[in-house]
Amino acid sequence: MSGLGELDRPETPSSPGAWDERSQECLDEERPGAGASTGGRPGAGAPTGGRPGAGRAGGVAPDAKQPAAARRVADPVKVLMHRHRDLCERAVDPLEIAAGLEAHGVTDRTAARFRHRDVFSLAEEMFARVPRDADAPAHPDAPATPRVRATWIVLALLPGTLCAAAVAGLRLTGGRWRPTVVVVAALAAALALRALLRRGPLRAATETGCTSACWLMGYALLGDGLLGEALAGGPDSLPDGTADGPWPVTVAPVVALALACAPAAGSAHLFAAGARRKLAASRGLTDFSASVRPLLFGTFALFLGALAALLALTGAVLGEPAAYPQALTLGALLLSARLLAVHGFAHASRLVLNATAAAEAAAVAVLFAGRLPGCGFLSAPVEALVAAWGPAGVPTAACGTGALVLLVHATRRLTRASAHAPTEQPR
Repeated sequence: MSGLGELDRPETPSSPGAWDERSQECLDEERPGAGASTGGRPGAGAPTGGRPGAGRAGGVAPDAKQPAAARRVADPVKVLMHRHRDLCERAVDPLEIAAGLEAHGVTDRTAARFRHRDVFSLAEEMFARVPRDADAPAHPDAPATPRVRATWIVLALLPGTLCAAAVAGLRLTGGRWRPTVVVVAALAAALALRALLRRGPLRAATETGCTSACWLMGYALLGDGLLGEALAGGPDSLPDGTADGPWPVTVAPVVALALACAPAAGSAHLFAAGARRKLAASRGLTDFSASVRPLLFGTFALFLGALAALLALTGAVLGEPAAYPQALTLGALLLSARLLAVHGFAHASRLVLNATAAAEAAAVAVLFAGRLPGCGFLSAPVEALVAAWGPAGVPTAACGTGALVLLVHATRRLTRASAHAPTEQPR
């Protein structure tokens, strides 16, 4: 509905393309006397009661300078309702109409041209004028707010529980049972995470970046050891008999991120519920955006605080460094991508997740490519980054950049009313 501000101006209904034919028919039906007596010709209705001058007030003729089309459009709101008929009919409350109008480009300034102070007031009139069943309430008492359900609470706790149990099983078993434990634990955790992303506050209509997210988690587990192996020249550079297994793995960040599924679901729920309450209390799109922005930053701060505590706990229990920088940036990246996908902005999440995964893969690839004759310059940037910040510098830089990009994008998209239109309750 770009350009709606000009097309929906009641003052200029005769502009080219301002009103479609069906909208004009609706207006003609509303005008008394416009019908069979005129042959359907707009503006040719017989005067009321057949008396000449009956349409004049106190014998004064209408303003001859006022266009005839402007006199015909006495109900511009009905024309707007006709244009957004589907939105008005399926809306469960005025807030959904307000969000839909805002998504189509209707602003508070446009609403003023319909003789309303803001989009919310215009949406309330449109909602009230939609024909409904006698038993259906015209105005719900309160906006539909996502409720906490026991099902998704259990699902949110399940990935972390299974991941912690897998680590305990690896430490308690040995020999030929270890590969079986690893495979079974990884499959169970993946299924639990998939179930979590299909129900509850983290559910999205379109799944996005699953392969890239799996790569990022895999790099968190094996990436630092693989990068160190590449810097050392690869496995072929090790003397015979010195390698007693694969490169080192960092388990603590992965366990902490799995346990952080519960704080992520809780943060997403609080953000959705808070945004809905502010949508009900706001009286303008600008006011709503200004009130939701601190809520968005608070959601990220709450999640990162919980993730930092889990990193400290898992690091202490497993006896590994907490790995705060790369784990915190990865958690922020995954949460921002999921919030955008949940609220209908999956494209940006997919692009950034793919780019981040490609950057991490390229960092390892250029180290091996730099061993080729005359190609040492390829690995120079990665070697400089690792020399300054250690192996953790690569995932921290990649995930931190992606998280910052998505956070900036989220401050633009998730602070719009259309991102919080009432939907079906999470199951």
